[in-house]
Amino acid sequence: MGSCLSSATVDAYDEEKWSSDYGMEMRVHRVPGRYFLNGSSQLSSLFCKQGRKGINQDAMLLWENFSSTNGAVFCGVFDGHGPNGHKVAKKVRDSFPLKLMAQWKSSMPPNNFVTLRESFIKACRQMDTELKLHLQLDCSCSGTTAVTLLKHGHDIVIANVGDSRAVLATHDHRNASSLIAIQLTTDLKPDLPREAERIRMCKGRVFGLKNEPGVARLWLPNIDSPGLAMSRAFGDFCLKNFGLISVPDFSYHRLTHRDQFVVLATDGVWDVLSNQQVVSIVASAPRSCAAKVLVHSAVQAWKTNLPTSKVDDCSVVCLFFDSDSTSNSNSDSDSIHPNHLSPLLRLQPQQNPQ
Repeated sequence: MGSCLSSATVDAYDEEKWSSDYGMEMRVHRVPGRYFLNGSSQLSSLFCKQGRKGINQDAMLLWENFSSTNGAVFCGVFDGHGPNGHKVAKKVRDSFPLKLMAQWKSSMPPNNFVTLRESFIKACRQMDTELKLHLQLDCSCSGTTAVTLLKHGHDIVIANVGDSRAVLATHDHRNASSLIAIQLTTDLKPDLPREAERIRMCKGRVFGLKNEPGVARLWLPNIDSPGLAMSRAFGDFCLKNFGLISVPDFSYHRLTHRDQFVVLATDGVWDVLSNQQVVSIVASAPRSCAAKVLVHSAVQAWKTNLPTSKVDDCSVVCLFFDSDSTSNSNSDSDSIHPNHLSPLLRLQPQQNPQ
């Protein structure tokens, strides 16, 4: 769940009643190789768990052979916030990949980073426009983050909107037996210098509340609302004239033989676990339930390190770069042996997870 100080309440989520796109969504959900529920494949592991802050506002997706391209993989995690954040996150999860696919197919040359970047930018613009014009979904003070990744061959492009994160696990060139964590994205917070400058030029305000001085928030010029804890997001149109944007921040990585997997996760994980802890937990878990082990570890870390705080929603997508022939596709019934959580017992309270 993203951080927004809106006081509005939400009704129980019934997508069929509010969404005119229900039929399209059901068709998309049946596409082979497209995963959005807890489970795993030979290349991936996904898990999402509701926190203690109310309705689960996270969503996730992994799509193998994306755009009918052999070996291409699209994946993402989406962290909603505000009264309709859960709906916005699912809407972006379902619609954004289709927009990216259309842009990617029409771009020439399709595998050039510049054209891929433009495809992402155009798809993000179209996505935000669709949300703004959606008659059945009020996004004025609701939105979602999105960290998305497209892998094609040995190239990966990451587009980040908000403060979810992507981290790469790679073997240390000085010690082949050791895995190190490389953060591929920047957490786009309102107090990040380049973000704060843009916000202030647009008359928005950035400051933290007295009871949470370490959390910078984005506010309207003359009203202490809505208090958004990220500087980029889909939706949240009440802030779009005051520095909030949905333009993604990009990173590119060329895979080598040392790279093992990438983890995409919402901030419910990164708030309590460091990048290196995340890599170590995933590496030590069976691939089929790696995401589940990581989420359970994060939940336990919340209870241990932040006992007075409500556990946030946690969503994880693990994409492995070599197929594991011993790993079969699994569903929500994956079980976790207690030994798989043993690294958790050695976790120390985190003051500033990296």
